[in-house]
Amino acid sequence: MKELFLEVITPAKAAFSGKVKSVSFPGLAGGFQVLYNHAPLMSSIETGLVKVTDENGSENVFCTSGGTVQVAENKILVLAESFESKDEIDVERAESSLKRAKERLAIKFKPEIDEVRAETALKRAVNRLKLAGKN
Repeated sequence: MKELFLEVITPAKAAFSGKVKSVSFPGLAGGFQVLYNHAPLMSSIETGLVKVTDENGSENVFCTSGGTVQVAENKILVLAESFESKDEIDVERAESSLKRAKERLAIKFKPEIDEVRAETALKRAVNRLKLAGKN
């Protein structure tokens, strides 16, 4: 069977390790998919959904807050800021983060508000809620 080996590591945990048929990533310039015998590559990924088709053909979806992907010799190594399954999403916390980020972005011209950080938090919260089916 033509399969790849996927390993996903975050600062908090080894998030995934196993054989897969394909993986789709949210690339910075658009989504991309890695299949068996993919050309070697290194790429950055952004906040979004990662779709993993396992060796049995089942699709699993995870959310990530970005990171890097390395592909070589049918091995995929992902160093991700976060990598969560639907079951790992704390919906209440994500909703609270979304609300807080929107409130911060609504305040204009306040030096104590880090807009980039608030925008990043907003993207992460929206992504988590999308995966959890709440957005």
